[in-house]
Amino acid sequence: MNLLTVHDLSKTFTIHAIGRAVPAFTNVSFQLRPGELLVARGQNGVGKSSLLRCLYRTYLPSAGHAIYRSAHGEVDLARAAEVDIALLRKTEIGYVSQFLRPRPRVSAIELVMEPLLAAGADSGEARARAGDWLGRLGLKESIWPAYPSTFSGGEQQKINLARALIAPRRLLLLDEPNAALDPVARAALRERLAALKAEGVAMIGVFHHIEDVHDLVDNEVVLNAVG
Repeated sequence: MNLLTVHDLSKTFTIHAIGRAVPAFTNVSFQLRPGELLVARGQNGVGKSSLLRCLYRTYLPSAGHAIYRSAHGEVDLARAAEVDIALLRKTEIGYVSQFLRPRPRVSAIELVMEPLLAAGADSGEARARAGDWLGRLGLKESIWPAYPSTFSGGEQQKINLARALIAPRRLLLLDEPNAALDPVARAALRERLAALKAEGVAMIGVFHHIEDVHDLVDNEVVLNAVG
């Protein structure tokens, strides 16, 4: 049974400064089952990241449907109310970006703990698991209490990964998750994605280092330049 069925999904941006519409991608269709990893491929600029953002509803799709089989019933991610999308983001759908937007005066370990605390874990368990993941990704314990705004881009991406991958999700959207990672962190990421697949988590990814996950990929969707 499909977890996600995408049919003719399209996204067009309106550039008001120049008075024209610019299509990002058009008529994208695919199906995704639990435990599958689907890779979005295509040249730079064809809308791979925009596709993920439409599914996460950072962007509102211009046309088409994305029927997600949630724990509460079917939801069209292209048309659902914002309150429903917010609930799915909190409980079922995760998104990993290569960029972290750290909040002021929140430490690295506190950021990683937050999804576990929201899921009902106690503080001690959440801190232990967060520390375990930060360590696996190569972040030294001495900097866990520091603010991520002071970290390098690669270190910030590791925090982003730990935060996104630590809590249970049914659907995970991965936007260049290994772009700025060192080999140790890339190996830890691959190990975690393999474990998530075995647990039945469905994933859609755009990868800079596709060779890291090539043996985990079940299918692909190819986006072509529009216009």
